[in-house]
Amino acid sequence: MTIERRALARVQELATRFPAVTILGPRQSGKTTLARGGLGSTYFDLEKPSDFRVFSSDPELALRNFSPPLILDEVQRLPEIFAVLRGRIDEDRRRMGQFFLLGSVDPALIREVSESLAGRMGMVELTPFLAAEVPEVTLEALWHRGGFPDALFSESDAAWDDWEDQYVRTFVERDMARFGTRQSPNEFHTLLSMLAAQQGGLLNASSLARAVGISHHTLQNTVDLFEAHFLVRRLRPYHANLGKRLVKAPKIYIRDSGLLHHLQGVRDVEALKRTGLRGMSWEGYVIENLIALEALARPSSRFWFYRTHSGSEVDLVIDRGDRRIGFEIKLAMAVGSRDAAGLVQALKDQVIHEGVVLHHGERDFPLADGIRAVPVEPVLRGGNWERPARGHSKMGLG
Repeated sequence: MTIERRALARVQELATRFPAVTILGPRQSGKTTLARGGLGSTYFDLEKPSDFRVFSSDPELALRNFSPPLILDEVQRLPEIFAVLRGRIDEDRRRMGQFFLLGSVDPALIREVSESLAGRMGMVELTPFLAAEVPEVTLEALWHRGGFPDALFSESDAAWDDWEDQYVRTFVERDMARFGTRQSPNEFHTLLSMLAAQQGGLLNASSLARAVGISHHTLQNTVDLFEAHFLVRRLRPYHANLGKRLVKAPKIYIRDSGLLHHLQGVRDVEALKRTGLRGMSWEGYVIENLIALEALARPSSRFWFYRTHSGSEVDLVIDRGDRRIGFEIKLAMAVGSRDAAGLVQALKDQVIHEGVVLHHGERDFPLADGIRAVPVEPVLRGGNWERPARGHSKMGLG
């Protein structure tokens, strides 16, 4: 089965504008498959000992021995190659799409790239499968199993659970160990599970640090690493010069819904229907899809939530600079004006310019001035959501 990744068009576009393109994303999200299938270049995996040896002894000679375009996978394993790449690129700055750099570990890669390849490189994040990329899979199955290709297409729920377990083990026992952290694998696993239990809630770092038995500073550093490895998202609150008290803590999400369900013991779709995590899980799943689609279409967009101390809240604010759109995500077939209360307040506060309530029903209809109720599945599958604001044209994700 051939699956067209939404990120591929963005990678190809950047390859016409930059000498190098970096594709970031979590392990097993399909970066290698995308690069080898869609870019048709010479490929080296720097986690493979034989490929690593080709470049480690003399990176400059190796780069000259192979004609671009060239794919270097897990490139953060050889940091010294970035300075060599800069020199190689500068020999012919007008030649675009020379190198495709793939990386799973954000901190090391971003640091080296920013120092060595600034102005010479475009960057794309590849997420696990989006709902828009696998239309033949039911939304319920996608939500339960998440988007990692091998997990999603496992032959059974038991096989899916085994895959998720090995994924977590590999992460905490190998990837985290590379950063010289003092926590044990069990402590990392415990913290991930506790973050999963707080899905969609405000991150209380001090309370969580006490519960795990580590310092506040250590906890923040560990969550930084989780976020940099694309496992969690800290969605930060929107702040403007408003005359009211606003929540300042970020909301925390496990980014892949399949990983979230594994950590919380939600072993199949029937269990998902019964779990108290259901609403927050769905909110996180929709948010990840919306952010990914928006980031590919408009890379400069920024993402927030909005909440006041009085309880008014908007699940997601997409900030396009000149316009902000608020989303309320409901796991319900029918919605009414009460479901738009947070969006109404955000409009009054001039935080957003329009609002959308995403629901499981089939009808698209106005809920209030500047706010519409929109069916969620067509949006997740890559369709548009409409903006009825007077004097503005239609816009959408995808």
